[in-house]
Amino acid sequence: ELMARQTTEPRFLRISEVIRRVGVSRPTIYRWMNEGTFPRQISIGANSVVWLESDVTKWMDQRIGAG
Repeated sequence: ELMARQTTEPRFLRISEVIRRVGVSRPTIYRWMNEGTFPRQISIGANSVVWLESDVTKWMDQRIGAG
């Protein structure tokens, strides 16, 4: 099943993708991370950070549930 595979395979999102999905600015994302209310980025190299798609999706689902 395609859906089952997508939920088990980790996928990385760049900051531009995170901004597009969540709909807020880069400074807001980083402010939320500093406040501990948004998933932390993962360092994958010297100058490369990513977010786990599942973490961002879970965060969005929690916001929907809290609304």
